[in-house]
Amino acid sequence: MNRVLITGGAGFLGSHLCDRLIERGSDVLCVDNFFTGSKRNVAHLLDHPYFELMRHDVTFPLYVEVDRIFNLACPASPVHYQHDPVQTTKTSVHGAINMLGLAKRVKARILQASTSEVYGDPEVHPQPEGYWGKVNPIGIRSCYDEGKRCAETLFFDYHRQHMMQIKVVRIFNTYGPRMHPDDGRVVSNFICQALAGKDLTIYGDGSQSRSFCYVDDLIEGMLRMMDSPAEFTGPVNLGNPVEFTMLELAEKVIGIVGGSSRLCFKPLPQDDPRQRQPDITLAGKALDWAPKVSLEDGLKETVAYFRRVLA
Repeated sequence: MNRVLITGGAGFLGSHLCDRLIERGSDVLCVDNFFTGSKRNVAHLLDHPYFELMRHDVTFPLYVEVDRIFNLACPASPVHYQHDPVQTTKTSVHGAINMLGLAKRVKARILQASTSEVYGDPEVHPQPEGYWGKVNPIGIRSCYDEGKRCAETLFFDYHRQHMMQIKVVRIFNTYGPRMHPDDGRVVSNFICQALAGKDLTIYGDGSQSRSFCYVDDLIEGMLRMMDSPAEFTGPVNLGNPVEFTMLELAEKVIGIVGGSSRLCFKPLPQDDPRQRQPDITLAGKALDWAPKVSLEDGLKETVAYFRRVLA
């Protein structure tokens, strides 16, 4: 039985990863400081004999015995990571150092949940892993963007210097049940506004585009990456390459939710990228992975979840 540590395990992605690993028969240690994660996300697992929940902040060292580590700890939405930007950088950088130190001590394989934000406001479209990005190092998003870039640096330096088994995935926009209703992300924003009968807020003219990956597809990609041969370190893009504008997304949400919501336009935030679309050629070749859930089907599941939560 694999003993698996998941940092940020009570968050949106982490809780779904806990579910899948428990289903696979792993012994799961879920670590979270509950800044954005919630006990509610893993409450259904608390009585499981192979699940353990620990309150801990990864900016401090952790001493446990595990075989594999998924390092997911870090607030991932602008609302949350800009709330305390210094702590956000510490979570990415100190957290990586502490988890890499743990992995080195116990000889564990470790996966870093990086982000498409390492590409910044890209000049290359779609974005392949070989693109180095265009990131503002002193902007209001830098605490997250540069924190994750530094974490990738640390992972590869530990790999080169200490011959550690590392895996790095760059996660593109992901949505689904257990998203935080107040995380400020476009999918949760649109759904919550539509369910409340409010107008949907669009920043800019709505022509900026994103690619939306359903959470089940994303978790499958992460598991395949962790199970891949040791010599394949990544980084590898995980996301859905089908691109939608904000206007198209808004229309789909209104169509599913119903009601009379209209569109309300506001200025585009600083450093907000105009385009974001993953090139997943490498994931297809190395992991035999591609997303399967359509945006419409995923939105229906997500809307149903928010109906229950907001009720």
